Amino acid sequence: MQFKEKKSQRTTINITSLIDVMFILLIFFMVSSSFVEQPGMKLELPTIQSKEITRVENLIIFVSKEEEIFLGDKRVPIENLGPEIAIRIPNIQEKTLILKADQDAPHGLIVKVMDIAKRNGLTKIVIGTRIEGEN
Repeated sequence: MQFKEKKSQRTTINITSLIDVMFILLIFFMVSSSFVEQPGMKLELPTIQSKEITRVENLIIFVSKEEEIFLGDKRVPIENLGPEIAIRIPNIQEKTLILKADQDAPHGLIVKVMDIAKRNGLTKIVIGTRIEGEN
C-alpha cells in the first residue's frame, strides 16, 4: 500500500499593497513637511510665553553675545551694516527685518542695529524669540 505524501502548503502574505500604501505615506510626508534652514550660528534667543508665529522671507540679522553681527550668513561689522542693508533693500518686497539676538547680547548694540535698519529704509522690525520650554 502506498501513501501519498501530503504536500505542506505555505501560507504567504502578499505585501505589495502594504508597500504601495507606505510609499504613498512617505511621499505625502515629504511633500507636506517644510524645512527651514538657519545659518550655523548658535544663539540663545529670549523666551516668551505667548505664541505668535510669523513667517517672513526678508532680511535676517543675527547678533551674538560676542557682539558679532551677521546679515544673513555674512559677517558684517557695525560700520558697514547700513550700506549692506541699503544694497539689499531693492531686492525684497516687504521692508521687514527679522532681528535674532542672543539674550546675552548687549542691549545698546541691539538698539544701534535697530536704528541703522530704520535709517536705511526698513519699515518693520520683528524680534526673533522662542517659545518657553522649547529647545
